[in-house]
Amino acid sequence: MTGSGNGDNGAMAALYPFLYSGSSDLDGVLAEVRQSTVDKVHEIVALRRSVAERDAQRLLDCAAAMADCFDVGGKLFAFGNGGSSTDAAELANLFLNPGGEHRALPAVTLTADVAVLTALSNDVSFDVVYARQIAAFGRRGDVAVGLSTSGNSENLVRAFDEAGRRGLLTVGIAGYDGGKMAELDSIDHLFVVPSASVHRIQEAQTTVYHALWELTLDALSAYRAHPGQQSDRTSLLE
Repeated sequence: MTGSGNGDNGAMAALYPFLYSGSSDLDGVLAEVRQSTVDKVHEIVALRRSVAERDAQRLLDCAAAMADCFDVGGKLFAFGNGGSSTDAAELANLFLNPGGEHRALPAVTLTADVAVLTALSNDVSFDVVYARQIAAFGRRGDVAVGLSTSGNSENLVRAFDEAGRRGLLTVGIAGYDGGKMAELDSIDHLFVVPSASVHRIQEAQTTVYHALWELTLDALSAYRAHPGQQSDRTSLLE
């Protein structure tokens, strides 16, 4: 295999050494490919399990707080960069199109308006593309959810600070050790996927926000079943 440069080959070889071994043993290479796939599956399953065991109650508490916001007319703003922006878009879409008997909930991805993104990036700075939108549209009782693999994205840091000042419920989903996001007082609920692999981080983050989505819908269903009463939140993760 060849790449556009030595750096490309080196990075690929680190991930898939069996493809660069020079071996002509096809069966051997295929066996290594299979084992590599199995190892990665075991790795992400173990990571997801460890996050669930560590953060189960915190996920429950966060989802209950999100349900409280939706229950009184709040909306959700989701944002991230690169692959995290597509995760943010999926999260917003989950609430907009929950399926079944659940009602659609107001949710917006702050990467959707290309005109706004390019105008702010060109005229001001890419660092403010989310904070400015939250300042314009966010209100006390809304929810701001930001996703980052490193936790160090400046535009997320500024967005969380702006959301915190305006009284939004703030939820951060990060990787590694949480980065700058772990140092912010403006994040109400922070979930960190402790891995050095971007691939595993993003896979586990997908599980985190799907769990938050399902638990939030469960809490809202409990509110409808028992108007004026707190739901039995301890049962939602059982």
